[in-house]
Amino acid sequence: MVSAEKDSNETTNTHPTIIGKSMRTVRSKLFQHDRAACVSDNLTGSLMELASRNNKSVKSSITEEQLLELSQALSDFSACSSDISGELQRLATVSSSQPPPAAPHVDGQPQPEHEPCLGFLQRESFSTEIIESISPEDLQPTVKICVDGLHSPSVAVKRSAAAKLRLLAKNRADNRALIGESGAVAALVPLLRCSDPWTQEHAVTALLNLSLLEENKALITNAGAVKALIYVLKTGTETSKQNAACALMSLALVEENKSSIGACGAIPPLVALLLSGSQRGKKDALTTLYKLCSVRQNKERAVSAGAVRPLVELVAEEGSGMAEKEFAVLTLVQLCAHSVANRALLVREGGIPPLVALSQNASVRAKLKAETLLGYLRESRHEASCSSP
Repeated sequence: MVSAEKDSNETTNTHPTIIGKSMRTVRSKLFQHDRAACVSDNLTGSLMELASRNNKSVKSSITEEQLLELSQALSDFSACSSDISGELQRLATVSSSQPPPAAPHVDGQPQPEHEPCLGFLQRESFSTEIIESISPEDLQPTVKICVDGLHSPSVAVKRSAAAKLRLLAKNRADNRALIGESGAVAALVPLLRCSDPWTQEHAVTALLNLSLLEENKALITNAGAVKALIYVLKTGTETSKQNAACALMSLALVEENKSSIGACGAIPPLVALLLSGSQRGKKDALTTLYKLCSVRQNKERAVSAGAVRPLVELVAEEGSGMAEKEFAVLTLVQLCAHSVANRALLVREGGIPPLVALSQNASVRAKLKAETLLGYLRESRHEASCSSP
């Protein structure tokens, strides 16, 4: 079994697709020479580069497999980590701010007398190493203990159960399949509305990890997770919002989910995250909006939600990376390709100067994308001049 803590070119199972790979394996392949502390930002930049390579048109600019790889790696590292967020680190090191495992009360309520999974779920040092050491024959009862814990009346037990499922779903497709078949999804979705932020974070990230397996996507959407993920996107902590955006992107890899995700109200909070989120959050919102905006109705929703201005700001911002600029331009191309009104809006929002600057001083790819968008604007101006008396 491949340890999740090792950089390896091996996969964790025999599945040939990217889904079965350790997320750290994906990272190690792309960043074998980058061990800097800022690797998370470099990771996203390189995966954005991977996602947008060989662009020939708006429709074919990125493949489903590339976007899935992007979503996997986005969820794997940094504050948006699917498995090693600050809360998981606290879980592994027994933070003094958490209630002690043997406390007789949680939130002022007595613990139930008979909680068959309580001892296991109160183990704070449940780390990746422990996950990798679980034998296949022990995995099913381990998952059952965690799923049972999700139904506990104790918030602390629910939190711990969600955290352990989150780790179990980290690297392996077979684990994700087993957890999906165990009924965990239906029990995790209500926890997305939990008032305890740690429980909410574990639940949203567990669902993100589970969504990386194709067969689990339908289970997640059928359990009503889309609206609950949007709730997290609106009300959660910064990390929870980021992971909710990544989960929505993963679900949007299924074509028929794009319209329903937009119809459920995902676009406005994604635009809000793009406007005011952390650097990590802005990247997650950007890639999710890019994927959703391949659908006409979602383009209209994005424009109505005010997406054009923050996209222009990303192109103009000196501190944003070239990959983010490219994705922002790609999204603007989607919005403007067939809409004269959106082109006019782009001009009003001050889009021309940063696009001209990008077309003159950027990577070859970024220049081409900026020139494509500027071509649309020139086309509209020419049409307007021809139609005027």
